[in-house]
Amino acid sequence: MSDFIAKFMEMFSYGFMAKAIIVGLLVSLCASLLGVSLVLKRYSMIGDGLSHVGFGAMAVATALNAAPMTVSLPVVILAAFLLLRISENSKIKGDAAIALISTASLAIGVISISLTTGMNTDVYNYMFGSILSMSDSDVVLSVILSIVVLILFIFFYNKIFAVTFDETFARATGTHTTIYNMMIAFLTAITIVLGMRMMGALLISSLIIFPALTSMRLCKTFKSVTISSAIISLLCFSVGITASYLYATPTGASVVVANILVFIFFWLIQFIKEKKAV
Repeated sequence: MSDFIAKFMEMFSYGFMAKAIIVGLLVSLCASLLGVSLVLKRYSMIGDGLSHVGFGAMAVATALNAAPMTVSLPVVILAAFLLLRISENSKIKGDAAIALISTASLAIGVISISLTTGMNTDVYNYMFGSILSMSDSDVVLSVILSIVVLILFIFFYNKIFAVTFDETFARATGTHTTIYNMMIAFLTAITIVLGMRMMGALLISSLIIFPALTSMRLCKTFKSVTISSAIISLLCFSVGITASYLYATPTGASVVVANILVFIFFWLIQFIKEKKAV
């Protein structure tokens, strides 16, 4: 037990681990809060689509020797608005639009990399994440943008709740639903880009989907699901990054496994409660 505590304390002595923990907790919190609205609105796969767009943008930026996050952030935000617009006003349904844009972005990214730097370590980090890939400037930008996302979510909580549960009624009462849907897409795009450096393009959507789905097993109100999702997300990230350090496993995958285990635990509790109620 003493060895475990010593190792655990040792983890915080490394600068890169401290940066990863700070950014990871903030991004996990942002993703869990937005995930509740996205799952309820059946937009949960938008995170997966935007992460592929982010990979494509980062790959092109790497090929051009540009700052990956600086390039990918506006590109992913534009893609989020485009997906929202296509879903609302086009004959192409939301899931088809996401598949269309995500696969196209992924293909562009792979071709850009293969024609320039090749499939190197940077590409692996973009796909699966790496806590070592975050520079000091990335950390500062991530912290600032995460705080902006949290402030906007809290400030517009009631409006987000309205457009999530009954968009038609919200529109009838004079709420500008398009603006708030665009804000949700905007905040999601920022969160995806921030989380990609640590979780990777293939795993970042799990931060959005799992905490919300897990909370919905037992919680029944929007507020309780939101609070529960935040707690679960922070807990799973903490467990995942600790396991990653102690057992030398990939950070992103470790966080996902922690989320899976918690989801199974909540599902079992729900199953037992339903059996007792019958």
